[in-house]
Amino acid sequence: MPKITKPQRVALYARVSTDKQSTENQLTELRDAAKRMDWEVVGEFVDHGISGAKSRKDRPKLDAMLKGVSRKDFDIVAAWSVDRLGRSLIDLVGLLQELHSTGVDLYLHQQGINTTTPAGKALFGMMGVFAEFERGMIQERVKSGLARAKKHGTKSGKAIGRPATSPETEANIRELRAQGMGMLKIAKQLTCGVSVVQRVAAEV
Repeated sequence: MPKITKPQRVALYARVSTDKQSTENQLTELRDAAKRMDWEVVGEFVDHGISGAKSRKDRPKLDAMLKGVSRKDFDIVAAWSVDRLGRSLIDLVGLLQELHSTGVDLYLHQQGINTTTPAGKALFGMMGVFAEFERGMIQERVKSGLARAKKHGTKSGKAIGRPATSPETEANIRELRAQGMGMLKIAKQLTCGVSVVQRVAAEV
């Protein structure tokens, strides 16, 4: 008897920034795409009235979907556009790494990205390049901040009081914490003190 192949299970994710907007158009296009590709929609996750600038912990449905990814509840995650999922390149890279590590594929309707295809799988191969680029940019911003402080004749950019932390470094700390990276690892990557990371994390 011929082997019966089960359709791949797909989770749909949609997001709008305000309560006045609707996700129905996003979901309709994703449902149509799933039907064309013979994917079985096993979950729809929608965050209403949440800005793309919010981290994963502030987007409950995104968080729930990614927990499902960890449990391998889905074979594919589908979103209408890349900006529905992440707020930056490092966000997208982190998401791709999480999907790839669990064997879950990604479909982005607007960008025409589908990692279930051979061409789409090449995107996973470029993750390391993107991640290295982002790390290099972070380190360069940190070095520039230290150079500016040294030019002004102070170790930290302030003559007295608590050492100043550049806005770039604080933003990068918040970004990496939102991805779930540990404080020691962040401090090592950004070449700053653990106490700085703890302070910024506490403020968040």
